[in-house]
Amino acid sequence: MRTSLKPLLADWEWQARASCRGMSSSAFFSPSGERGSRRREREERARRICVGCEVVDQCAAMALRAGERYGVWGGMSTKERAGLLPAPAAPASARARRVVGE
Repeated sequence: MRTSLKPLLADWEWQARASCRGMSSSAFFSPSGERGSRRREREERARRICVGCEVVDQCAAMALRAGERYGVWGGMSTKERAGLLPAPAAPASARARRVVGE
């Protein structure tokens, strides 16, 4: 059986047009131990880069599809993306304990 798969590169071509292209990833990803106002300030600087980006929607969609757990993608922080994703399903063993305990 033959399927027509689009080339993987086509899924990432949008990145060549991204405003962040060539920038240090440190603008978008927290260094170890970063918290509070420093984290909020870095995330806000990253969002300002994303605001004018022509591919912000593709970036956000990719991060949501991939379940990206770290960094600012498409102008959204880790916490903001987590609020848009469904909660992960409980492992089968946890579901079984709930059913048995009822």
